[in-house]
Amino acid sequence: MLHGLVERLSAHRTLSAAPRHELEWLASRGTLRELPVGGVLTSKGARPEGLFVVLTGRFAMFVDRGAGPRKIMEWRAGDVTGVLPYSRVSAPPGDSVAQEASEILAVPAVDLQALAEQCHQTTAILVHAMLDRVRAFNSSDLHDEKMVSLGKLSAGLAHELNNPAAAIERGASLLDEKLACFQAASIALASCRLSNEQLAVIDRVRETCAVSGDFTIRTPIEQAEREETVEDWLADHGIDTGIAEALADTPVTMSSLDALAASIDSAALSAVLRSLSAGCGARILAEEIKDAAMRISGIVIAVKGFTHMDQAPVAEDVDLLRGLNNTVAVLRAKARSKSATVTIDSEPQLPPVRGFAGEINQIWANLIDNALDAIPASGRVEIKASRENNKVAVRVIDNGLGIPAGVRERIFDPFFTTKPIGQGTGLGLDIVRRLVRHNDGAISVESEPGRTEFRVLLPVADGALV
Repeated sequence: MLHGLVERLSAHRTLSAAPRHELEWLASRGTLRELPVGGVLTSKGARPEGLFVVLTGRFAMFVDRGAGPRKIMEWRAGDVTGVLPYSRVSAPPGDSVAQEASEILAVPAVDLQALAEQCHQTTAILVHAMLDRVRAFNSSDLHDEKMVSLGKLSAGLAHELNNPAAAIERGASLLDEKLACFQAASIALASCRLSNEQLAVIDRVRETCAVSGDFTIRTPIEQAEREETVEDWLADHGIDTGIAEALADTPVTMSSLDALAASIDSAALSAVLRSLSAGCGARILAEEIKDAAMRISGIVIAVKGFTHMDQAPVAEDVDLLRGLNNTVAVLRAKARSKSATVTIDSEPQLPPVRGFAGEINQIWANLIDNALDAIPASGRVEIKASRENNKVAVRVIDNGLGIPAGVRERIFDPFFTTKPIGQGTGLGLDIVRRLVRHNDGAISVESEPGRTEFRVLLPVADGALV
């Protein structure tokens, strides 16, 4: 039986390159195990019993991070899993379950020290397998955190974009009505056969609608008072008061109306005022549509700058202040929902840092988003950036309840979260630390009741080292 097992190991995809005497060592120390479909090889939170060499079948690890179980790893015949030499794994994040009837060779964890001492080539093979597994886990974690961030970003953007989009839709609908009114009033005005002098007076009044497009925003009380004043003026001049509301919405002054009444007889004045109110109203609506479109454009520019989706993922000189502003812009909806104040205080001529812009912005997004979660309604988040020798320090400070000392030591651990199930993956700060390290930086935290500060140090770009 031992000979047959060695032959199977020599044909194993991962271990086939190991010397035969090392495969014989594994076969002598291992135990053959069979698992049916649904059998659990390793359980979430429990340290694996040893090294597992998958001979036949298929296993998958499923992790539930609030949105239901999701497969993050899979092992087939020819793979190895479980505890590997020099691995620091303590507890897997999910169950590894047999997807097919499977057979494994299980080598107890207590024998791995002897394995490292006596089977050098096998140990090297298994260490490479461990590194591949770490990369796969990291990739999965990053993907999950990006999806969570994308969900938050999408929800915020939907809210941010909805208001200007609704304003454009409303403005376009009303603009069509105003243009129809303007056309009818223009036809009526043309039949009045006004003189050049009278037309000049009308043009001067009409110009008040096109001075700058910066129309006065009145309170409801001020608007009601203006409508009442315009309605009284129309009644005094024998003109249908039905146009009072439309005329009151324009910036036309009462002195301009008096100038029109002094130059144009009452028979033509009604057509003139209907034309003016419709024309001015159309201009105002066009400005509102333009402003709403510019708001959408500004949001898109902020998102584009935040994600750096049009740039290659290579290290570059990164403008931190621009990235911070873009990040705050895409999180504005969440801040507004809590009536929170978010401020950015940067020293003048803050130097650029060298790093990966998209990753650095992800750092700010996670830290600011966490700060917004931590603060109470009408709370405050302060972002401060300054140079410290050959580093740039960015501090994200909130006035929340603080992080208890017992929790503070674990906040950077993978899958650790204090949020309710479904509201956090426990990966945010772990991802932040990985991204900070990938950009040659460092992160630290200080917390007390009423004040928590995350401090990120990133290296100044070479060209800015003076």
